[in-house]
Amino acid sequence: MAALLLAAAGPVVPALVAQTDLDALMQQVITKRDDNWKKLQQYVLDEHEQTQLTGPSHRPIWGDTRDYTWYIRDGFFVRSPLKINGAAVSETERRKYETEYLQRARQRDGRGAAPAAADTTRDVDAFIRQARQPQFISSAYFLRFKFEEGKYALVGHEMLDGRDTLRVEYYPARLFTRPERWTGHQPSATEKAKAAERERMMNKQSLVTLWVEPNAKQIVKYTFNNIAVDFLPVSWLVNVNDVHATMTMGQPFPDVWLPQGVDISVALTIALGQFDLHYALQYHDYKQASVGTTITVPEVR
Repeated sequence: MAALLLAAAGPVVPALVAQTDLDALMQQVITKRDDNWKKLQQYVLDEHEQTQLTGPSHRPIWGDTRDYTWYIRDGFFVRSPLKINGAAVSETERRKYETEYLQRARQRDGRGAAPAAADTTRDVDAFIRQARQPQFISSAYFLRFKFEEGKYALVGHEMLDGRDTLRVEYYPARLFTRPERWTGHQPSATEKAKAAERERMMNKQSLVTLWVEPNAKQIVKYTFNNIAVDFLPVSWLVNVNDVHATMTMGQPFPDVWLPQGVDISVALTIALGQFDLHYALQYHDYKQASVGTTITVPEVR
């Protein structure tokens, strides 16, 4: 009987679902998402990155396309460039980029110089020593919302890529709440108050929509919208009309959910007209890096 009422309810489905049940589900979903973060460090992958800027009347102004592959070197995940705007990266430039990337990764990780000698082929499980998460994880999980009880609403069922998912809306209260990083001076009470008000307004105007596979307790897709942020300090110079971001998950291996793509669009208006910035990042060709797997690290010259 309850199922019939739920099916017939249409738009009022959220009112018939106990908030405590939805909160319990979302708590499990967020835990599963955090597990995916850890699981992602067991893999290496390839990336396709595309950035495009258009001006008034959608006239192309600038574009950039890059392809990368990831591998493990000296215990760190290293990003290696393959192509820039369709042209292959030279061996010299690729080596230089990899070395500089590794140096930055070591600095962020608080490590010193690289080991004096390193084997060219190693067991992955034996030498991954990177403490901070690699860049491809932070890029994929750019929106790190935490579980907030009572901030979710069930919209209903929706088919997504052949899967029956639950569409859930999340109205955050603490999405943008984070410690302020003041440099050079101690913030005044007025500065702290202004920062707190900015956070409150950004949280108030934000909406996250999630598509959840209920049996797997898995987020299949989420979108983020933060519209009409005219309260920001630079609104007199730049009007941010719309910010829209999407992250989708896929199954490169059976029962293994990993990021598939990130898509971010920003619409800006200045005196010259409206400009649109679009950024897309696709993850593909995942390769498992686990116990017993070996990766041949390119010889460093």
